[in-house]
Amino acid sequence: MILGITGGIASGKSFVADVFRRLGAAVISADELAREVVRPGGKVLERLVEHFGRSVLAGDGTLDRDVLGKKIFADEKQRRVLNALIHPAIASLAEQRLAEARRADPPLIVYEAPLLFEAGAQNRVDAVLVVKVDPQVQLERLMERDGIDEASARRKIAAQMSQAEKLARADFVIDNSADREKTRFQAKQLFERLAGRNKNAP
Repeated sequence: MILGITGGIASGKSFVADVFRRLGAAVISADELAREVVRPGGKVLERLVEHFGRSVLAGDGTLDRDVLGKKIFADEKQRRVLNALIHPAIASLAEQRLAEARRADPPLIVYEAPLLFEAGAQNRVDAVLVVKVDPQVQLERLMERDGIDEASARRKIAAQMSQAEKLARADFVIDNSADREKTRFQAKQLFERLAGRNKNAP
């Protein structure tokens, strides 16, 4: 079974995915795939430079994600352009990695993708887990994590699909509003349920 994990920014998706990894799941991260497809020398990075300009390159020729982020967060049209340039490459690599994971036959395969619904990647998974978080907690965590002010944090949150919309499309939900031990407990319970289902499948 392939479980998709998604949620809003600073909701704790990666923490939950890491709990699954430690329990024996094979975890594939869309963010890590995104870093792979924009490596220097590749066609995706070349197209990004063509569209957004050389300012998106760091001194060593790699993609400066902070500069690119500032260009797209306040501009929905530019976000759509970025997605059109990068998502097909991520999708292709994701299919490859998921096929490799299936052959390894772990108790559970996890695909962690912040933009799971936005990229249409929910078709790549069997079920979706949304990591939810109290909006005020999310705001505070994002400000602390990224070292930004409240207005900037709110803009980042507003640039994404709303948590309510993601929750409406979820098969499973983990609440990461409290301490990590409570989140870890919820993840462990879900892992045991899903891994047990896989084991008992014909």
